Amino acid sequence: MRKYLAFDIETAKPFPEDREWRRARPLGIACAATWASGATQPRLWAHRDPDGNIGDRISPANARALVEEFMQLTQPRPGHQPHTLLTWNGLGFDLDILAEESGMLEECRHLALNHVDMMFHIYATLGYPVGLDKAAQGMGTPGKPEGMNSAIANDMWTKGNRQPVLDYCGADVQGTLLLADECERNKQLRWTSNRGNPVFLQLETGWMTVKEALELPEPDRSWMTNPIPKENFTGWLTS
Repeated sequence: MRKYLAFDIETAKPFPEDREWRRARPLGIACAATWASGATQPRLWAHRDPDGNIGDRISPANARALVEEFMQLTQPRPGHQPHTLLTWNGLGFDLDILAEESGMLEECRHLALNHVDMMFHIYATLGYPVGLDKAAQGMGTPGKPEGMNSAIANDMWTKGNRQPVLDYCGADVQGTLLLADECERNKQLRWTSNRGNPVFLQLETGWMTVKEALELPEPDRSWMTNPIPKENFTGWLTS
């Protein structure tokens, strides 16, 4: 099994009501969290002033430090198994935002192509994405904390109630890592469709990196009313 490093961010600015977040950028990074395979707790990233108070957002320097740590931990070294960066929709969101905030576009493109984005693997195989909570429920692993989501977290952060948001971000990366491991042990992802039918995605060789998923043949989307264009996930890699 891979040695993973799960990653997630929360944005400093709220999403617009129509969810077209690219029109509202830069969103900034309020905080971030990572959870490495074998760790017992997350590493939480936030800006703190000299008195220890949590600031509004991560600085560009902090964002660069995060990218540099990812580059270091995912680099093969003699005698050490490298980590594989792991996300749920990190290709279409988290790493795009991190590239903007850090100014390290080429490094983030490299990280994006070589990491495992479980949601993009599903999308590239089936033609549509699946929510993290739905996947976690199907596999019996922890989903998002009850009563919390990104919109609630952003509202709490804006109002200055920030430690619960950091804890929520930490719980998200733990859930992401647990789901990846459980799926690889079972060699499949299971969930229930919106119509109540069981759905299975076979994972005989484990999760694909983004680069591997991009090499899959295009799935049939002819039955979909509004299929999601692949460019929604990959556009920033070449723009």
